[in-house]
Amino acid sequence: MHSPEPILFCWSGGKDSAMALHALLQRNELRITALLTTVTEGYDRISMHGVRRELLERQAQSIGLPLHEVFIPPQCVNPIYESRMEEALRMHYDKGVRTVAFGDIFLEDLRAYREKNLARMGMTALFPIWKRDTRALIRAFHSANFRAIAVCVDSKVLNRSFAGRELDQAFFRDLPPHADPCGENGEFHTFVFDGPIFHGPIPVRTGEIVQRDSFVFCDLLPLEEVARK
Repeated sequence: MHSPEPILFCWSGGKDSAMALHALLQRNELRITALLTTVTEGYDRISMHGVRRELLERQAQSIGLPLHEVFIPPQCVNPIYESRMEEALRMHYDKGVRTVAFGDIFLEDLRAYREKNLARMGMTALFPIWKRDTRALIRAFHSANFRAIAVCVDSKVLNRSFAGRELDQAFFRDLPPHADPCGENGEFHTFVFDGPIFHGPIPVRTGEIVQRDSFVFCDLLPLEEVARK
C-alpha cells in the first residue's frame, strides 16, 4: 500500500484557495503537509489581500494544518519574492515534498510562471480547480456552505461598496456583467471564515475601509468566539 503523496498548499486565505484545498482534502491518495502564505513585512498582513496575520493564523488552526509564512517587503520586486519563496520551498523539498498546489482557475501566464519556478527546483504544480467554470464554482461554494467576505476591491472594476460585503447571493446578483464571479482577474479578494474545511468558524467583524491607489481594503477584526448555547 502506497503512502499518500505529500502536497504543500499555497494558501491565500480566500475562496479560491478554500475550494481548491477542499477538493484536495477529499482525495485519499494525497496528504496536505502545510499551508504556505506570503505576509508583508511591517504590515503583518497577507500580501495582496491585506488580512491581519492573526486571522490567517486562526484559519490555519481551524483547518488543522501547519502554517508556513513567507515574509516579503512592501511593493516586493520579483527577484526578492522568488528568492524568499525558493528558500521556503526548499525547506519542504528537503522534507520530501515534490508537489505544490494552487487555487488558480484560468490565468495561463500565472500558471506558466509557477510551473517554471517550481521546475527549477525539481517540483511540480497542482491546480485542483483549473478551468472550472467560475459560475459553477460559486454555486459549489454556496452549496458547500462556505462563507467569505470581500476584503479588497479594485475600484477600477467594482464600486467600493463591495468591500466588506459577505459573498452571499445578493453580492453575486449585484456584480456587473464584466466582473468574473470568482474575481479571477483581480476584481476582488476575499477572506473565508467558515466552511467544510474548518473545524469551526473564525469570528470576525468588519472594521475601517480605506483606499490605497485604486484598491479599497476592508479591515477585518478578530472576535473572541462567543460561547455557544
